[in-house]
Amino acid sequence: MLQHLFMDIDWSEINQAIIDTLFMLGVSVFFSALIGIPLGIVLYLTDKKRLLQNRIFYSILSFLINLLRSVPFIILLIIMMPLTIMLMGTSLGAEGVIPPLIFGAFPFFARLVENSLKEIDNGVIDMAESYGATTWQIIWHILLPEVMPGIIASITVTAITLVSYTAMAGTVGGGGLGDLAIRYGYQRFQTEVMVLTVVLLVLLVQLIQFIGDGIVRFVRKK
Repeated sequence: MLQHLFMDIDWSEINQAIIDTLFMLGVSVFFSALIGIPLGIVLYLTDKKRLLQNRIFYSILSFLINLLRSVPFIILLIIMMPLTIMLMGTSLGAEGVIPPLIFGAFPFFARLVENSLKEIDNGVIDMAESYGATTWQIIWHILLPEVMPGIIASITVTAITLVSYTAMAGTVGGGGLGDLAIRYGYQRFQTEVMVLTVVLLVLLVQLIQFIGDGIVRFVRKK
């Protein structure tokens, strides 16, 4: 029965869609972390009763992050098309959705990092200050090591969120498994393609969660 269901599938298209999805996911997760980690640290440090307390700066930055987070991703895909074309040369295919994926994910990731940092005992930071540690030394030797399991867990959550974003990008010709599901599964009524893409996306999410949990456990043991 399964052989009959999947006999008409173009496996070369499936393979390319998997590659495109992994490409979009890898690049967007990397840049979301690259932007989100420093941004989360800045949010933490400039909040009240922190090392670099600045209520005005924190309020403005927090508002901008919340603003970006409030825009639905499908809308972000559309309104960012001019910028995407300027940066990537196209708004189609895997390359054409990288900027919206990053802009959709890094504010979310920055908040996760900020929340993880808030769980650190303030007594540790106060002790480091009393010994004359600089802000940079506190960030590098205390904050980052303490929050590393939380950062890895945040990357895992962000990556899983981005899987759904990459699938959603298929509605505007973004490439990957979502695009395949739209073009073949929905527009051409090929149910087997729709079923297969859903199965592959579920497996991808499970794999990301499994790897993320494993890395978190390893880091905590160290």
